[in-house]
Amino acid sequence: MAGPCEVLIQCDRKEEASRIAKIAADEAWRLEIKYSRYRDDNLIHHFHQNKPVRVDEETARLLNFADAAFELSDGDFDITSGILRKLWNFSGTGDAPSRAAIKQLLPLINWKKVFWDGQTIQVPPGMQVDFGGFGKEYAVDQALALCCEESDAPILVNFGGDLAANRKPRSKAQWQIGIQGAPANFALEEGAIATSGDANRFVMYRGKRLSHILNPRTGWPVSQAPSSVSVGMPKCLQAGLISTLAILQGKKAEEFLKTQEVTHWVQR
Repeated sequence: MAGPCEVLIQCDRKEEASRIAKIAADEAWRLEIKYSRYRDDNLIHHFHQNKPVRVDEETARLLNFADAAFELSDGDFDITSGILRKLWNFSGTGDAPSRAAIKQLLPLINWKKVFWDGQTIQVPPGMQVDFGGFGKEYAVDQALALCCEESDAPILVNFGGDLAANRKPRSKAQWQIGIQGAPANFALEEGAIATSGDANRFVMYRGKRLSHILNPRTGWPVSQAPSSVSVGMPKCLQAGLISTLAILQGKKAEEFLKTQEVTHWVQR
């Protein structure tokens, strides 16, 4: 999940808390194993063997979401752009790749080149698909939903800084949420908050801090983007998409967020 994960549960019995936490952890590991781009024994790896693959219902939903996000963003949100990770090291210590190396990969980035009919996917040779742009947020929503099936206790699931809560904690008005880089805490009763930016994954280039969110047309970090965008919405998957789309707008991020009429905070 690309960062520390936690589940906050307000209940009276340790056994109940342990049971709920295990449900969330098991779901996180299930999705990590199924969709991680770093494994050679899972579904994503199977996609990259350049053969038609008939997918299960869950994967179909995620691919449909990716397709809708591509259309909504006019191609800015593209799950085939993950192939650029071969060149970029966003650990904070890496260097920017050469423009020539990036140029060689650009023809392999275009979701429209992937065959997807709602049931079967076929990824062209050399191309890849990557759920990293929304997988963590999806995992938050899934884990919280499963926890709520087990208990009606106040629960907050936080995977790497993207989080969701089912209801406000007992004896308190709201959950107090601190976002790295934000000057003040967010107050959350229920719903989700997702953050996109350069807090944890970045590269220094010519004295500038560049985010890990890449423009699929250029292969470079989005120019003049905010340092971070946090968005509050009912579901973490929704919030994550809007925060990422805002970053992809670059200097027009605030203008985009105003049109979406969502609760948000932007750090430049």
